Amino acid sequence: MKPMVTSFKDLTPELQVSAGGKGGMLASMLQAGYPVPDGFVILPSAFQGDKLRPQAWKEIQAKLNTMRQNHPGTLFAVRSSALNEDSAQASFAGEFETVLNVSTDEAIAEAIDTVYKSGESERVKVYSSVHGITSHQVAVVVQYMVPSEVSGVLFTADPVSGSLTRMTGNFVYGLGEQLVSGEANASAFTFTRPRGTYEGPHVMKKYASRLYGLAAKLEKKLGSPQDIEWAIAKGTLYLLQARPITTLSTGNPDTYEWNDSLTGDFLWTNTNIGEAFADVFTPFSWSVIRALDEEQSPLPGYYLFSGNIAGRAYSNLSYGLSLLPAFGINIKRGIGMITDVFGELPERMTIPVYPMTALGALKAAAPRVKIRMRKFKESFEIMPQYLQENPDWCTAMTARIGNVASKNDLIALWKNELLPHNFKALWVALAGGRKMVIASKLRKKLVSMLGTEDANTLLSNFRGDAALESLGPVTGISNILKGELSREEYRRRYGHRGPHEFELSIPDPGESDEWLDKQIDEFKTSDTDVEGHLRKQKANYEAARKRLEDRLPRKAGRIGETLAKVGEAARLRESVRSEWTRVFRVNRAFALRAGLLAGIGEDVFFLYIDEALKLLAGDASALKHVPARKETYRKYKSLPPLPSLIRGRFDPFKWAEEPNRRVDFYDPTVPIAAPDSQTLKGFAGAAGRVEGRVRILAAPEEGEQFQAGEILVASTTNVGWTPLFPRATAVITDIGAPLSHAAIVARELGIPAVVGCGNATVLLKTGDRVIVDGGQGIIQLLERSSI
Repeated sequence: MKPMVTSFKDLTPELQVSAGGKGGMLASMLQAGYPVPDGFVILPSAFQGDKLRPQAWKEIQAKLNTMRQNHPGTLFAVRSSALNEDSAQASFAGEFETVLNVSTDEAIAEAIDTVYKSGESERVKVYSSVHGITSHQVAVVVQYMVPSEVSGVLFTADPVSGSLTRMTGNFVYGLGEQLVSGEANASAFTFTRPRGTYEGPHVMKKYASRLYGLAAKLEKKLGSPQDIEWAIAKGTLYLLQARPITTLSTGNPDTYEWNDSLTGDFLWTNTNIGEAFADVFTPFSWSVIRALDEEQSPLPGYYLFSGNIAGRAYSNLSYGLSLLPAFGINIKRGIGMITDVFGELPERMTIPVYPMTALGALKAAAPRVKIRMRKFKESFEIMPQYLQENPDWCTAMTARIGNVASKNDLIALWKNELLPHNFKALWVALAGGRKMVIASKLRKKLVSMLGTEDANTLLSNFRGDAALESLGPVTGISNILKGELSREEYRRRYGHRGPHEFELSIPDPGESDEWLDKQIDEFKTSDTDVEGHLRKQKANYEAARKRLEDRLPRKAGRIGETLAKVGEAARLRESVRSEWTRVFRVNRAFALRAGLLAGIGEDVFFLYIDEALKLLAGDASALKHVPARKETYRKYKSLPPLPSLIRGRFDPFKWAEEPNRRVDFYDPTVPIAAPDSQTLKGFAGAAGRVEGRVRILAAPEEGEQFQAGEILVASTTNVGWTPLFPRATAVITDIGAPLSHAAIVARELGIPAVVGCGNATVLLKTGDRVIVDGGQGIIQLLERSSI
């Protein structure tokens, strides 16, 4: 029989969920050695209706007598611990009743009754309704009463801005209830990170170091900023409670209301990753991406490609760069190193630094960096064999998944084979992309010597005499039309590539003939000349090489050798990325099979991967969340493209309501000047100067609207957009950088491109006539459309 009353030290993980937020947290803290006043938890099973069970009262009296023997004359505090209380979504601070300074059994029994019934109070009902909570299971905590001489709260991050550079606190003399109720004037203090420098009244100074150390340790243990209640009695510091700062929560995993920008003051970007992960993720797809991100992350809690803001993928730019100041390196140096990948920051925008010491950074990163280096070494060793064997492995694995008849067999297949192969594909992709750093270095060198246009032209022949995977989907269609490639072979090579590669709920081109038929028909209708584009680009490249040799004859040979290495690195990066995508698409086959065996069909995409595995194992508890997640997903899909750069806490729905919003960046610390509506600036993606009318497309599926000779304008592009490129006289994107997909493919095809404009899809309208100067990264508006 399970206990109805349990002490903090005896509360097991199995019982912790029944102990509620406060009871579970206090027990966990005490067991971890934090200075928590001892006590016990009365679990919900101790109550029948709204009355204590007689056996439960006997257990309570036994606990009380033991505590009195250990501390004669002690008083007790009786507090609520509802199962929904003090969670990341809702704190209920002060909403339930608390009864202090009780001593006798009669007074304690009355206090327990008062606290338990407070779950039905009007204020709790109102607060609950706001947070979508319909009912409460209430546990009750009984603790030693701390005779506080000083009581206070400490936020380990700024609850308004999310800044992690300072902890902020308040305290009063006497009991903390005066602080919560506002009955006494509070004194303020701060700790500045990373060393915890104290600023505040002198009376707190001798306790400052210990309080800061406990708070920092607790925050790290719990994995998020905390709201900590503390007290000082007879010279001893106690922790009375810790709860997540609800304003710094990602949202509600149950409803998939997810927004990582709310967790603190960080700089997020979707430049680069926004091309690969262009869709709003379903919970299943995102959870698999997050698992892969956690596998490779060099820092705990650092998300390179799975930061989730309203279902969209973002990189936490500031967290990784914050390593530099920890070692005395100016953060601007780091910004310069990543410009070609993530683009440049707007003027006056600063990167919020996550406060860490060199020792702290080493402790956090060293174990993972060692693993990372080993994984890269192993990946380079197996890369040739992997690239050769992976297509057949994916074909065979997809067939095996389709034949699995047992739920347990499908679980085993995921854990033992499919997930490990996902990790392998990721590490190979990361290792294969590392050599592209030479492209960034060479581009900056060429720009300084030859100017932007010639530099980009010289970097426009990555395919060399071989093939570039990102061009495959478009050259492949041309080869089908020439009779050099069968449809079946096209699907085998490129069927996994498409505009929605990393959203598993959407079929890929290889699953049917319709997508390929449509592309072939559009090629025929528009008389697309891929070979003509490639010949023109090759001629431009050779002309730029000749200018290089004429201007810098002594350096031309060495630069030519480096260009060859860059081309080799680019082809390798494209190949490993393509094979990672191929592996990732196998996860769709797994999800569909799981949905079939579990009897929920494509609703499986609205479960996280761990929930899907639990469902296969017989735990269907997560299915109740599917309707709410579908509604959240629908709302997220209805939002316009979000800003490429997001600084601090961002509400996408409020932002979308603003008529003058910008999609290039969001930063509440920077006043936004009205943009010049006649001129747009971005990155010089591919050289060339053309004049024409623009066509704004929200998705490549709208490609039938796109006429040959128009200028393609899109928020972002990926391989799925490639078949449209040969019809375009130029390409303009909101998201992008010099080494992004749009820039590379446009350069290879000799099409002028300006990428990373930020807000081109907002400032331009279909039919506008513009001049695109791809060599300088400028778009000049000539004439507004009359449509």
